[in-house]
Amino acid sequence: MPLPYGVYRADHVGSFLRPKSVLDAREAVANEKSNLEELRKVEDKAVTGVASSEIANGLRSITDGEYRRAYFHLDFLQHLSGIEITGQTGLIRPHGFSPPVLAVTGKLGHPKPIQVDDFKFLEQTIKDNGGAATTKVCIPSPTMVHFRGGRASIDIQAYPDLDEFFEDLARVYQEELASLYEAGCRFVQLDDTNLAYLCDPDMRKQAEERKEDLSTLPRKYAELINAAISKRPADMKIGIHLCRGNYRSKWFASGGYEPVAEVLFKELNVDAYFLEYDDARSGDFKPLRHLPAHKVVVLGLMSSKKNGLDDKKEILERLKQAAEIAPKGLEQLCLSHQCGFSSTVEGNELTEEEQWAKVRLEVEIAKEVWGDDLSK
Repeated sequence: MPLPYGVYRADHVGSFLRPKSVLDAREAVANEKSNLEELRKVEDKAVTGVASSEIANGLRSITDGEYRRAYFHLDFLQHLSGIEITGQTGLIRPHGFSPPVLAVTGKLGHPKPIQVDDFKFLEQTIKDNGGAATTKVCIPSPTMVHFRGGRASIDIQAYPDLDEFFEDLARVYQEELASLYEAGCRFVQLDDTNLAYLCDPDMRKQAEERKEDLSTLPRKYAELINAAISKRPADMKIGIHLCRGNYRSKWFASGGYEPVAEVLFKELNVDAYFLEYDDARSGDFKPLRHLPAHKVVVLGLMSSKKNGLDDKKEILERLKQAAEIAPKGLEQLCLSHQCGFSSTVEGNELTEEEQWAKVRLEVEIAKEVWGDDLSK
């Protein structure tokens, strides 16, 4: 079966370790020794470098490494009107990290395109490198505005009725996707922690304590995401990545996909799923039995959290196991690391050299399984 546009047999979630130049420039701005204009120049140079490195190391789905962000979600969502960032700025937990939370303090709006300028810069960079790759834009899933705070984080005066809140949230995403499409973008990845968190027993308990109805919440989130992407033209493809936390090589949630599998695969109108499967925390492959025949899963079998190379033989065996359950076998599967290498500015505990060695191994395995043309 043909892969959706923008998806490759050797793929990735999006973020890469930030180079020292970017980290230093961000620190200079924070210390009022530089400004955002100068930071942008440093970022531009670094984005050009990481795009070239992605291509040189065999990837064909190209991102900007999320070099322009401190967090994978906040740096996008803060540009929506009606949203404020609240909470602690860095709470470490035994197995991971709890970032600041969002509060909805007024009516949601999309005053201007958020990712268009970044997309245009990356698109031109790829063209300058020969153009034999796809520009991927990663944005946080709209569920990120709701799950962590729930009803209590949404101003009752602005939204006495939560249905209106979800309608407005979907609308601002529709507007952002429309602006990206007009600029030429044809593949967008939604990064979603919350459907994965609903697989974790402890996180489910916390959601129940916030008076969430777990029998309906996964479906409510699917409806929200479907509404958010409902107006995209047919040639704009959408992927979704389910993340269990990725901060300095630590994780935040665990649990197999079974609690959300039917809704995830049968009701969510996306083209591709990027799923964490790097260790036992993600459960077994049985949920893949629900995968519709026309969709694909990018299996995150390899680990971006560890500095050592994954065991090639083990990855090949696990691909074989997953193929035995996916309705159309290997045709529906691709390979990646479970998450990015730097979901926050701090990055995971490995070097850039180790990062690219892991990418090269992934590409090597994918070519051994599916052949040299990673788009088929």
